[in-house]
Amino acid sequence: MLHTVGVASFEELLAAVPEPVRLRAPLDIADPLAESEVERMAETLAARNAVTPAVLSFLGGGIYDHHVPAAVDHVASRSEYYTAYTPYQAEVAQGTLQVTYEYQSMIRRLTAMDTAQASLYDGGSAVAEAALMAMAHTGQRGVVFAGALNPRYRSVVETYLTAQSVEMKSAIADDGRCDFGLLNDAVGPDTSCVIMQSPNYFGMIDDWARASEVAHDHGALMIAVFHPISLGQLKPPGECGADIAVGEGQMLGNPPSFGGPLLGLFATRREFIRRIPGRLVGRTVDARGATAYVMTLRTREQDIRREKATSNICTAQALLATRAAITMALLGKVGITKLATTCSERAHYLASHIDAIESFRVPFGADFFNEFVVESDRPARDVLMSLRKRGIQAGIELGGRFPGFERRFLVCVSEKHTRADLDRFVSELSQMSAHPGARVGRAQSSHNV
Repeated sequence: MLHTVGVASFEELLAAVPEPVRLRAPLDIADPLAESEVERMAETLAARNAVTPAVLSFLGGGIYDHHVPAAVDHVASRSEYYTAYTPYQAEVAQGTLQVTYEYQSMIRRLTAMDTAQASLYDGGSAVAEAALMAMAHTGQRGVVFAGALNPRYRSVVETYLTAQSVEMKSAIADDGRCDFGLLNDAVGPDTSCVIMQSPNYFGMIDDWARASEVAHDHGALMIAVFHPISLGQLKPPGECGADIAVGEGQMLGNPPSFGGPLLGLFATRREFIRRIPGRLVGRTVDARGATAYVMTLRTREQDIRREKATSNICTAQALLATRAAITMALLGKVGITKLATTCSERAHYLASHIDAIESFRVPFGADFFNEFVVESDRPARDVLMSLRKRGIQAGIELGGRFPGFERRFLVCVSEKHTRADLDRFVSELSQMSAHPGARVGRAQSSHNV
C-alpha cells in the first residue's frame, strides 16, 4: 500500500501532520472487560444522568419534552420501518413510500401549504435550505432575519452561506419580536428572503402576515419558521402569506434524548416544487390501476449538476418522520388543538404566578405560546444552578447568546407538567426571592389549568 501511494514508510505518510500533535505514547485505553463488566460500567455512567421525571424539566429552546403515546413506539418499532433504507426500488418499498407520503400530506395540511417534502436533518438545516432555495429562485443575495430566530438556526444559516458573499441583516425589537421599522429599512431589491420564527425563540408570537407583505413588496420570499404544535392554536403559515414553511418536528412523537436526532420540516408553494431540497414521494397508479407510491423528485440525481443542483441534501429522517406521522394520525386535528391549548394554558398559568413573585418578572408580557422569558433580580446562572440542586431544570440561560440578558432565562411548559409541578416551581422561586410576597402581575392571564 505504501509503495502504491509512493512513500517509503508510515512515518513518511504522516509527514504533513505537524510534529507537536503526533501521538508518541500508547493510547490510554483500559484493559478489555467482560460483557457483564461493560454492562455494569454503562449502568453506572447512565445513573449519573439527570433524566425526567426524576428531575422536573422546563427546558425548551427548540427541543421539547412532550408525551409520546405508547402506540408510537409499538408501530415505529416494526422492522419494515427501522431497517428500511432509501426506497429507490418502488416495487419493494411500498410501505416506506406510503408512510412518507402520508407524513408529507399531514405536514402540508398542518401548515396550509401546497406541498411538503420527505423531511430534513433538523430545524436548523431546514431554515438554511429554505434560504438557499430563496436565493436560487430570486437570484438575490440578501437575507433578513425578522425577530428572534433560534440562535442555533441562525448559526446553521451563517455556516451554509459563509462562502457565498451573502449580506445578512436583522430587524429585532427589544422584546424579541420583529421591529417593522427596521424591517422596512433592511429589505430591498437585493433581498432574497425574510426569515421569521413564530413563536420566536423567546416564545413570543410574531406577525407572519405583515412580514410577508414587506417581503413580497420587494420581490423577496417569506420563510416562516413554525412550531408544529402551536398550529393547533395559531394561523398556519400558508394562511399568512408564507412562501416556505420550515420547522423542527422532534416534538412530534420523538423524545428529546440528548439533543437529537432531530427532524426538519419543510413545506412550500406549488410554484417552487422543483426547487425543494431532498426528496418528494408521490401517489400514482400501476399498470393494473392499483394505488402505487413512487419517488417523484429526489436530489441525489442532481449531484452531477454541480452548482445548478437545488441542494446537496439527498436523504431524509425517515424513521423520525414515521414517528411524527404516527403521532399526528393519533392526535388528529382535534387532538393537536387540545394539546396546543393545554400547553398554552399551563404556560400562562405559570408565567402569571412567577410574575407575582417580588424578585422575578415576565418582561415581555403574555403574548406567547408555551415558552416565556423570566427576569430575575440576580444573575440567571445563579438561579438556575440553585434550582438544579433542588431537582428542577428551570430553563435556558440567555445571557450567553444575548448580551444584556444575563438576568433572564427561558422557561418552557408542556402537557406533561401537572398543576403540582407548576406550583412547586413557583414555591421554589418564592423561597429564593429576597422579599417574598405578591404584587400585581405583568403577565396575568385568564387561562386555567
